[in-house]
Amino acid sequence: MNFSLIIILVMMVGMMYFTSRQQKKQATERQNQLNALVKGDEVVTIGGMYALIDEIDQEAQKVVLDVEGVYLTFELSAIKRVVKKTSDTAESAVTSEVEADDAAIQE
Repeated sequence: MNFSLIIILVMMVGMMYFTSRQQKKQATERQNQLNALVKGDEVVTIGGMYALIDEIDQEAQKVVLDVEGVYLTFELSAIKRVVKKTSDTAESAVTSEVEADDAAIQE
């Protein structure tokens, strides 16, 4: 009976270790996601509101969101997830398309 008790205790300790390790990994991943936010990213708040990021203040942990022309200030922790990430390559692709359209119109 002593041997089975030891096995159960070892299994419980192992499960607690893996659970805490997974939670720590998720918290680190979320923090990295919040630190990588830039102006123009589309996000969802914890209240379910979709908005674009207009300003970010990492030191004060505040973010200003643009919701169809209405600017709202939230804590950075109010961001639930990133829907669409703005990238420099996407912006340059849009800029080059606009320039190509302008050149075609002028011809």
